[in-house]
Amino acid sequence: MRYFDHMATNPLRPEVLDAMMPYLKEEFGNPMSLYALGQKSKKALEEARGQVAALIGAKPQEIIFTASGAEANNMAVRGLAMASKAKGSHIIVSKMEHHSVLNPARMLEKEGFAVTFLPVDKYGMVDPGALEKAITKETVLISVVHASPEVGTIEPVEEIGRIAKKHGVLFHTDAVASAGYLPVDVEALGVSALSLSAHEFYGPKGAGALYLKGGTRIVPLIYGGIQESGRRAGTENIPAIVGMGKAAELAKAGLAERAGKLARLRDRLVAGVLEGIGHVYYTGHPEHRLPGHASFCVEFIEGEAMLLMLAAKGIYAASGSACSSKALKASPVLLSMGISSQLAQGSIVFSLGTDNAEDDIEYAIREFPAVVKRLREISPYAGGWGGVKETGTCIPKN
Repeated sequence: MRYFDHMATNPLRPEVLDAMMPYLKEEFGNPMSLYALGQKSKKALEEARGQVAALIGAKPQEIIFTASGAEANNMAVRGLAMASKAKGSHIIVSKMEHHSVLNPARMLEKEGFAVTFLPVDKYGMVDPGALEKAITKETVLISVVHASPEVGTIEPVEEIGRIAKKHGVLFHTDAVASAGYLPVDVEALGVSALSLSAHEFYGPKGAGALYLKGGTRIVPLIYGGIQESGRRAGTENIPAIVGMGKAAELAKAGLAERAGKLARLRDRLVAGVLEGIGHVYYTGHPEHRLPGHASFCVEFIEGEAMLLMLAAKGIYAASGSACSSKALKASPVLLSMGISSQLAQGSIVFSLGTDNAEDDIEYAIREFPAVVKRLREISPYAGGWGGVKETGTCIPKN
């Protein structure tokens, strides 16, 4: 198996599983209980909170544990907007956002908020100048992703953070795809809130976190208890939270070296694909992108067919977002970048991880062109295609 879908999920690191095991067995106490068994879980909970905080330069008390990155995004967008309703009812989100940001924004729109869905350029990059112009006296929240899991583009979050601070507007960023792959420091980014997901940096599924800057008001998403300082009700998933803490600790260690390795492997993969296949386009920003991320649009064929044929060869990749690819619709992210619907149907994403090696890359470079060739031979869109090479950065329809 050659696994190139690390944006979808990652295997659990052995050290993480070892840390979790006692809390799946004998250390099963509820952290709200006052006796020793419960207090052991409470201690583990707070230790994990400190580990997650250290990954992003936050204070432990600024971390709220959730069940996923999607929950953290929902909590941030809806919770911050509702808590600020007395001040104003306008929010700004980019068109590059995950559905767990876009859909809460659309729900707020139905509830009376004005929402600006900020356009992006052909690389998927937000223009800070355009964002600043969109701010009004009613604006209470900005949400822009730190790095896109679909096309890899790293957004100018620090600059947006300065603009938000200048105008006194809350700023949330979705760092689910970037934490563990890029240095993330909440103070440097200037964010009020930031979302994380454990399984994106080799922790367990079912654990996420929201950083909330000290003193920032938020309306809870889940009511019914006083857990997480009253901001997120429900008995904490201690095994998963402990695993997230350990994964965060491991992700912080050796981050620069790991990112350097992934960038080298990515660059070799990109060069091999562009050299070996005609009419293929590299999507996302060519330089400001996640170190292990390579995304393409391949003309005349569809992403799902490529995935199935690659999987038959033991190569696991993705097409569009892991949360939306089964919808069989053109990716909204690619469409927002000006890419035609037909070309967007041929999207494919290779996201690399620590388990990938040069041999995996060379294997993909050898096998991928044959898959594309075979699919084009039977594609109704490829009539008259003569194999002429044309590669480069993805070209917008307009």
